[in-house]
Amino acid sequence: MVDQVRASHILVNSEKEAKDVVEKLKLGEKFDALAKKHSSCPSKSKGGDLGWFKKGMMVAPFEEAAFKGEKGKVVGPVKTQFGWHVIYVADKK
Repeated sequence: MVDQVRASHILVNSEKEAKDVVEKLKLGEKFDALAKKHSSCPSKSKGGDLGWFKKGMMVAPFEEAAFKGEKGKVVGPVKTQFGWHVIYVADKK
């Protein structure tokens, strides 16, 4: 059972922006560089890195996507009350 996830994210205002970020990732652009350029979250200064978190620490839609996502893969767009997220699942334990 997965107890914790380490993830990074890029937070944008619209689904279109999130889909554009996903396309850029598919073309080989680096997640941390895109986070620094596009994310509206303060974590952008760390390339979107949110560190390790347990269940109950993040808003439900974000948490569900991160815990269901495969290690090393990008998940999203995921909508929360904060906007649209593109999530990179860095690790699980």
